[in-house]
Amino acid sequence: MKSVLGRVLLGAGVSVALAAAACGGQDDDGDEGTASSKPTAKASPAAQEGLKPLTEAQLTKAAVTKADVKGYRVGNTPDDEIPEVSVPAKPANCQAIADMFLLGTEPDAVARVSRSLTSLEQTDATVLRMGLLAHEEADAKDVVADLRTQSEKCRSFEHTDFKYTSVKALQAPALGDEAVAYSMTNDIDGEKIPVSYTVVREGSTLVVFYAMNALGGQAPEVPAKVMEAQIAKLEKAV
Repeated sequence: MKSVLGRVLLGAGVSVALAAAACGGQDDDGDEGTASSKPTAKASPAAQEGLKPLTEAQLTKAAVTKADVKGYRVGNTPDDEIPEVSVPAKPANCQAIADMFLLGTEPDAVARVSRSLTSLEQTDATVLRMGLLAHEEADAKDVVADLRTQSEKCRSFEHTDFKYTSVKALQAPALGDEAVAYSMTNDIDGEKIPVSYTVVREGSTLVVFYAMNALGGQAPEVPAKVMEAQIAKLEKAV
């Protein structure tokens, strides 16, 4: 299972890095985790009012640990699995969904933290990832709107040398200020890997939940208790 995840995520990360160059350019409790930030990112002109982005320190404090989600091992996500460079998707009307695969957005998040969660139950083959993305409130709203539109109109796309098919909008949970959910299938070296996403906006912060079934079959659901625990901790932290 780990090898499949590594091929999916690290392969995408390497492709992103190579594209950037061509254009010129561990387990712990999660309390002091690795964070990926973008201090030079600027809000779009539309983000003139509303809630401001949280800091990297606030995001780190708000991220769940194993104490918050019983039954899961929680670890930091390596920076090379969530690179900060966007690569064009084909067709372009799938770009927001393609970027979210690597926790990317347009405009860029001011700061990001990510955690990987693994169930302690040996029969559970679902791989979970959670990301907190700090934005201006108006920009966070725009990202959710783009994801909602594209999940309804985008059906398949190519990105970082991989193909993604069967994009489908799902019923979003009643969490945060608003939420969007969708699923798709990754075609990785002939292996079809179903994944699902739920993106929740809580104020100016986007909370991204990603679930992958390394054994194939149906797209897995992100456990409600994981989503509820993260949203509750974020609300308390801010």
